[in-house]
Amino acid sequence: MVESEAQGRLPGIAPVSVVDIGSNSIRLVIYEGLSRSPTILFNEKVLCGLGKGMALTGKMDEDSVQRALSALHRFRALSDQGRARTMYVLATAAARESSNGPDFIHAAEQILGQPVRVLSGEEEAQFSALGIISGFYDPDGIVGDLGGGSLELIDIKGKDFGKGITLPLGGLRLSEYAGNSLTKASNFARKHIKGADLLKNGAGRTFYAVGGTWRNIAKLHMEMRQYPLHMMQGYELSLAEALRFLDEVVQSRDSKNPAFAAVSKNRRGLLPFGAIAMREVLDAMKPAKISFSAQGVREGYLYSLLSEDERRMDPLLAAADELAILRARSPEHARELAEWTGRMIPYFGIEETVEESRYRQAACLLADISWRAHPDYRGLQALNIIAHSSFVGITHPGRAFIALTNYYRFEGLHDDGATGPLAAIATQHYIDRAKLLGGLLRVVYLFSASMPGIVRHLGLRRSSNPDIDLEFVVPHDYIGFAGERLDGRLQQLGKLTGRRLAFVFE
Repeated sequence: MVESEAQGRLPGIAPVSVVDIGSNSIRLVIYEGLSRSPTILFNEKVLCGLGKGMALTGKMDEDSVQRALSALHRFRALSDQGRARTMYVLATAAARESSNGPDFIHAAEQILGQPVRVLSGEEEAQFSALGIISGFYDPDGIVGDLGGGSLELIDIKGKDFGKGITLPLGGLRLSEYAGNSLTKASNFARKHIKGADLLKNGAGRTFYAVGGTWRNIAKLHMEMRQYPLHMMQGYELSLAEALRFLDEVVQSRDSKNPAFAAVSKNRRGLLPFGAIAMREVLDAMKPAKISFSAQGVREGYLYSLLSEDERRMDPLLAAADELAILRARSPEHARELAEWTGRMIPYFGIEETVEESRYRQAACLLADISWRAHPDYRGLQALNIIAHSSFVGITHPGRAFIALTNYYRFEGLHDDGATGPLAAIATQHYIDRAKLLGGLLRVVYLFSASMPGIVRHLGLRRSSNPDIDLEFVVPHDYIGFAGERLDGRLQQLGKLTGRRLAFVFE
């Protein structure tokens, strides 16, 4: 029997897989395809600890090597089963620095049937920088990628980055060098960070934290603070809060706090050493904030394979447009709304920043993705899909704004228990903006029957009628679209904005 093509997948791209051989873990990720905002089809990690003991012996642990090779057999089978047309294999600190690294790489290549690219420390830093470029809009700061064997640091501004450096401060290596002594680990880390001159240029900017141990520190912070959105990408802490919490992590090595259950047992032992490494970096850099990234070397490597035109695409808008293609009644209508609302909101006294414009466009592209749900649950489904989707190029308040916009678009311009957690993240500024945009969408979706071709004929102007503030102007040919329900939606928007609104067909 011929397999039917999945309708929930993007056309025109083929899956690719990346095998990432790190010092602490090896991972297989199968992506839907090479695109500006790739979606993960399958993801599996094995904590092999290849770098275990290297600080003392200079070679990878033999038991860990065998575990890794065994996992690679499975990874090749999984990649084939996932229909990946191309496999990329990357290896980092343990493989490049150990005396038995060449033998391991040869064995890995035989198993996978693919060449293994052993990254230098500088290359690892560069691909980490590209990972941040792929996942953040206009980043500005210093990227730190903490693995099991090394820490890479690199300065980044927009799409430009400097020459990266690598330091022997990976969590696994740091714990072994220090003999599990936190004091020795701090002294050792401070000594190496002291020579990292590029950190001096980071004051007042952003530190982008990459790597599993640092992501788990962020996860622990979310758990302890009962943060309502468990989304790693773009999670931010101020410098003061980060330093305070890092001290808490260092001092809680034997903590029985149930929040630690959010971190796997295999990772918990490295948390204090990861916290020490970050604390020393932050002390030297003095950034304004710390932003955690789910994107790293793998995503940076895939980004490097894209064409120049694809790299210039906005990752958030690319992902939102793809989701519209997969789930909206009419992606063309969604694109019309993204353009139309940009022309309309100045009439309501709104001057958008570039970031706010991006979020508004994304909200419009995603405004119809829950139409297949029962009418009573469309708003809630949209809220959950948007809040919990793996979008990049967006802050947490921005994500909350987009989710709330589409909740209000379906449920009305009010807050309730469903909006509370996200409203706390969004800030009042974005809540007000979400209600305005949601109100506009409520009007125009009803007016257009959710189909393209008519929105572009709907204009807005200041009225010469003393009883009206703003007029929605429609060609007289469309007078058949007039109706009580449409007027009711318009009056809801008028009440929200404090403006007297009316439809005019002429």
